[in-house]
Amino acid sequence: MLVYTFDRTLDGVLSAVFDAYFRRQQADMLIGNGDQLPLFCDEVWQVTTTEEKASRVWAGLEKKLAPEALKLITVSWQSEDATLSTPLFHYIYKVFRHGDIARNFADPDVLFVTNTARRVMHEQLRMKQFIRFQKAKDGTYLGVVAPDTDVLPLVTGHFQDRFNDQPWLIYDARRHYGFYHDGNTVTRITFDDETQITFSLSNGRLDDDVLSENDKLLQDLWRTYFKAICIKERINPRKQLNDMPRRYWRYMTEKQ
Repeated sequence: MLVYTFDRTLDGVLSAVFDAYFRRQQADMLIGNGDQLPLFCDEVWQVTTTEEKASRVWAGLEKKLAPEALKLITVSWQSEDATLSTPLFHYIYKVFRHGDIARNFADPDVLFVTNTARRVMHEQLRMKQFIRFQKAKDGTYLGVVAPDTDVLPLVTGHFQDRFNDQPWLIYDARRHYGFYHDGNTVTRITFDDETQITFSLSNGRLDDDVLSENDKLLQDLWRTYFKAICIKERINPRKQLNDMPRRYWRYMTEKQ
């Protein structure tokens, strides 16, 4: 069994495909650096990730795949699924051998990558639905989330289009980074010391001393409205959990 090891980046996967064709050796597995090797491993090749190799492979994919199929590749990587690297590596390798196989769902690698991308896109939709913003005294709107997959880069365009004249920050409490929109551009940000931030990572709430007075009133009104429209005789907990999974509740105003 031939195993390739890589740096756990998408450019690393593309570089592995480049190496496979350059060496004329298709690897059986692609695993992250430091991961345990399979029991019957005969040879290990360390992939060196370079922008040149990744760019050449991606340029080749652009010639062979439709834009929708290319998007599935990048979106699937946002899943952070450790088991994706080998199927994605095989999928891309097969594209150069057989052409556009994006709809060949009989191929297990194509099916795995496609299903992974669909799971990420579903989480992306949930984030658009469930992000709740609070207004700080300086006029900035804050939304804290902790999605199952790394979807923040996929949803910022949605909020930039709809709130393009307002400053806002969407922060991923699980991955410890966010995107800040100043009214013109979106910038990726991190905090050197999260103990100094003015909101809670556990429930996303702004500290009282920085929360806008009007927003306190609006939050209370929203909770009251949410309770008022609930018809007790028609409560369906199973459907509610299906439509609004419990893992999102801690960052939703109406559930606090």
